[in-house]
Amino acid sequence: MQNRSVPSDTVVPHVTYRDLPAARAWLCGTFSFREAFRYGDPLGGIQMLLANACIMITQATESRPPSASFFTVILEDVDTHYRRSVQHGAKIVEDLHVTIYGERQYAAEDLEGNRWLFSQHARDLAPEEWGADISHRDD
Repeated sequence: MQNRSVPSDTVVPHVTYRDLPAARAWLCGTFSFREAFRYGDPLGGIQMLLANACIMITQATESRPPSASFFTVILEDVDTHYRRSVQHGAKIVEDLHVTIYGERQYAAEDLEGNRWLFSQHARDLAPEEWGADISHRDD
């Protein structure tokens, strides 16, 4: 399903962690990410996948310190993902609900304070249907 209010285009964010191996284990165990590949000696980064989402997680360094970030990952079954996250002890910061813009979603915080919004398209709504102001149209 598509939802015109929430784009599903791919962006590959890079998330920096103080403890890269612990972050990898936590993201895999709690949020069901899987490792695609890793690089560096010592380990510098890991590409992680979940559904159609791709992120790079990297080791914090003096020139690349960790910083809190916020991500949205579009899933096909957010209810199952939510139950798994709760079961694995994720800190839920927004309970599972349906938004005015047509998404069924919840938010959680990871082991270093990054916020993750997991979302499933529940309804197809144009932004103006729920009160958004349209900035431009590609007519």
